[in-house]
Amino acid sequence: MGFSVCATSALAEEKPFRPEPGRFPPLEKAHAYRGELVFVDHVNRRGSIRVQGGSEVFFQHVPQPFALLPYGIVRYHGAPADLRSIPLGTMLHVRAFLAPDPATSSVPIVQKPTVEQPSENHVVLLEDEPSHCLREGLVWKLKEVDLAVGRTKLIATLEPKAGGDAKAAEHTMTLDEGTRIWRGRECLGVADMVAEGDWPAAGKKALGGQPVILGLTWLPAGTWENRVENQFHLTDLWLDDAALQRSASQQTGVHKALIRSRLMPAWVDAVEYGKFGRATVTFTLFGGMDPSLYEDFKKGVEMVMASAENTLKPWSSIVSSSHIGSKGSILEVTKTDGAPPFGSSGIQIRFETDLIIEGVRPGRVVRVRPASWPHVSAPREEYLIDHRSGLEDRFPTPAIFPKY
Repeated sequence: MGFSVCATSALAEEKPFRPEPGRFPPLEKAHAYRGELVFVDHVNRRGSIRVQGGSEVFFQHVPQPFALLPYGIVRYHGAPADLRSIPLGTMLHVRAFLAPDPATSSVPIVQKPTVEQPSENHVVLLEDEPSHCLREGLVWKLKEVDLAVGRTKLIATLEPKAGGDAKAAEHTMTLDEGTRIWRGRECLGVADMVAEGDWPAAGKKALGGQPVILGLTWLPAGTWENRVENQFHLTDLWLDDAALQRSASQQTGVHKALIRSRLMPAWVDAVEYGKFGRATVTFTLFGGMDPSLYEDFKKGVEMVMASAENTLKPWSSIVSSSHIGSKGSILEVTKTDGAPPFGSSGIQIRFETDLIIEGVRPGRVVRVRPASWPHVSAPREEYLIDHRSGLEDRFPTPAIFPKY
């Protein structure tokens, strides 16, 4: 494809890694790849990605189903996100493992893996181009813009922000009138850049290595004969840090509102049973959230715990879980020394309840909220309900994905 800016994991040639239930796997053992988001089933935290690489042309690659691990982290525009926030067509960087338990996988198990269909399809990290560049310390540098009739192209290199001696490869990408160009608080277009004299009305102009951050998608272009159908396309171009920080702040606000209405995910580390339904529960909050959400969990705070499944779907609606969930107060909040494992917040909480429910057991996923968070109802498709939710509701069948 001529655009291999996403290196595979250093351990990619070793035996694929299978996570253990109840333990956060090491990120360095994940397989890394990149591709275009082409399908999303957000309520079950799964979808499909057209993976870059292999011998076939990109548009012919069969979409690869993926499932987010319970503690899997999604990043969009440099901020926490949910699958529902990412537009179809976005190019994403993936870190993934084998299914922890193939028998309950919500996506097909790959029997004969290839570059474009890796066996590692249970995702611990899903991030768009801006998020990947920020995490890896990379920056795009604009070399040249070329405006001709019917199309605009940019030539850019992807380089370490700190600089280096290695010569970076040049990549050509397209823009059009739908591309958003962000500068501070402004949202511009190609015509605005031309009107201000930054870009030419026609022809080429050198841009001198201007550092930017890019949002990438893929659009079909050209013909079978000229084989330019693999050209990448810009959805967004951030000209300065202030513009990207503004986008990240807006996305953070969207995600914070979602988590407060759907509860924070965690898993149970231990349960100390008392008498008459009383228990002390120790649990670890999952990572990837805005710090302000974690700050709401403090000693003495009243909270509610609802049982959930690996898709993070809680049992019963948010309203019902407030009635039948485990209620109590936080006894202790402890934080891991140093960096926590990827997927973990490093925050462990003990709370006491006078009504322990069936789904709250060591190793099980739960959703929790401080009593101060909104008491609202989730849409019907986002929760499970008593005996009417069978095995396929708890562990959604992979049959939804077509066989090509």
